[in-house]
Amino acid sequence: MAPNPKTPVDPNAAGPMLRYQTNLPKLPVPDLNETLQKYLSSVRPLVSDEEFKRTMQAAKEFAAPGGLGQELQKRLLARANDPSIVNWMEEWWNDQAYMGYRDPVVVYVSYFFAYKDDKLRKVPAQRAAAITTAALEFKKLVVENKLEPEYAKGEPMCMDSYKYMFNNCRVANKPSDIATIFDPVKNTHIIAIRKNKFYFVDTVHNGVQLNTKELEQQFQRVIDQAGNIKGLAIGAMTTENRDKWTDFRQLLLNANPNNKEVMNKIESASFVVCLDDLQPITRDELCRAGWHGDGRNRFFDKPLQFIVFDNGRAAFNGEHSCMDGTATCRLNEYVCDGLARNLIKHGSNNVRSGIAAPQELVFIVNKEVEQAVAVAEQDFDALIGRHEMTVLAYKSFGKNLIKKFKCSPDGFVQMAIQLGYYKMFGVSRPTYESGQTRKFQRGRTETSRSVSIESVAFVKAMEDPTLSNEQKIAAFRKALKSQGAYMAEAVNNRGVDRHMFGLKNSLKAGEKKPDLFEDPAFAYSSHWFISTSQLSSEHFDGYGWGQVVDDGFGCAYMIKNNALQFNCASVKDLVVDGKKYINGTYQFKQAIEDACDEMHDLLMTEVNAQAKL
Repeated sequence: MAPNPKTPVDPNAAGPMLRYQTNLPKLPVPDLNETLQKYLSSVRPLVSDEEFKRTMQAAKEFAAPGGLGQELQKRLLARANDPSIVNWMEEWWNDQAYMGYRDPVVVYVSYFFAYKDDKLRKVPAQRAAAITTAALEFKKLVVENKLEPEYAKGEPMCMDSYKYMFNNCRVANKPSDIATIFDPVKNTHIIAIRKNKFYFVDTVHNGVQLNTKELEQQFQRVIDQAGNIKGLAIGAMTTENRDKWTDFRQLLLNANPNNKEVMNKIESASFVVCLDDLQPITRDELCRAGWHGDGRNRFFDKPLQFIVFDNGRAAFNGEHSCMDGTATCRLNEYVCDGLARNLIKHGSNNVRSGIAAPQELVFIVNKEVEQAVAVAEQDFDALIGRHEMTVLAYKSFGKNLIKKFKCSPDGFVQMAIQLGYYKMFGVSRPTYESGQTRKFQRGRTETSRSVSIESVAFVKAMEDPTLSNEQKIAAFRKALKSQGAYMAEAVNNRGVDRHMFGLKNSLKAGEKKPDLFEDPAFAYSSHWFISTSQLSSEHFDGYGWGQVVDDGFGCAYMIKNNALQFNCASVKDLVVDGKKYINGTYQFKQAIEDACDEMHDLLMTEVNAQAKL
């Protein structure tokens, strides 16, 4: 049942999905002094006394009456209150965080979900067909605006980003990429990729959508047509630095006049289904295959790529620029849960005659394009060769037991990550946790800064053998409270980072940067040595992405009913503060496991003591 929110319904909305959209509040601009206080509190545990004095002085000057901080705040408020601007951050954020970002999307931007095995569908064409039917069912709900909105604490969330889900593509361009949207009703085709070759598969025949059996036939035809010989890996160019890919894309379009039409068919497709010839066995292999695969049998500019492997395993890869993971998590949950519980309408078991075979889309290339592909393949292999990813599937306990510890499951996991990091490095460093601001019109995310004075006291207490269990638990409770309070502020867009981002962007060209922005603590406190985010599904066997700085970790995690999962990514043998950590990714995984064990044992003393009362 949908909740009964306070947000009024718009009687003129295009459909139920958007019924609250126009009445959602606009993204607020926090109070300047409150943000500066929060900023100072977040910096305090990260720097020395001497450094903190300098930061405090810079903040004081910034906030002074008549100073630059007040002026920037005034400009930002004017932008936020401009009726022609829906969300003051949107344009700046999309450009600077995504479209203007020039590093490859693979590793640095894209993310994946790895699916659990489907016991009923072990044949690749069969599994690809079932996933496609489920995804098309979800597409119909989105296109007809019938998808029920998501809610947080009983209030609706912004559903605007769903328009970027199907029949979309990120297009490489200088200085910033472009998001292109195609008509989802006219473009009923999907693209299947096999052996690096692209196939046009229309999902409608004679005005009726292909049933699952018919789609299975089409995918089997693709596999058979593709044979065993690999094609030129055009898709590998989507793994390149965005400026290089812009140039390569132009080379490709210039090579032959027909190439533009071929490209258009790929970019306008509902989504992509990658039929990989890989056979990942271990959880780590499956996650790496979902994260990047061989970099060739893909088209990474598409927001949705469903991947089915030759052994029937499956995954999903998402391009992040226009949509955050909460939307695609819902899509993938719908697909996996619907198939697991037999809720998807597969249609008749009869295969109609006369369905046209999938059409191979062939780019006509020249030597320049072949060289560009070779460069892209080489760059991709080098990039992936520098990275490591491993999964901790922690099966001892999950959300159900954590709730018995009387604490927030998310807070518990954040503190486990903090303790693991402290065990490995002997220090706490800046940590990012993603908080969603979708309660606001076109809201995306705000940073929840996980490190606090209280979290540092907690990790130190845990490593101090002279302290009693009661003292350690007390430190843990304080750290949890601090983490929960910051996250509550973040989801209301009252964190530090997005406000500071807005103030920085309010500077005029040529205007001198205030000392606050030049202070070393400003850059250091947002240098995310640990970048974390939670999305959970009982149907996923993995979820993750890469680190955001090369001396840090990407740590995506899932909180299941009776298990926890941590996806640890970093560069191989990372160097942090001048020290090299051989197999550092695996060391971090082990440290988190040890932290979970110790926190479990500590909190069980409290549960057992209460049970005796």
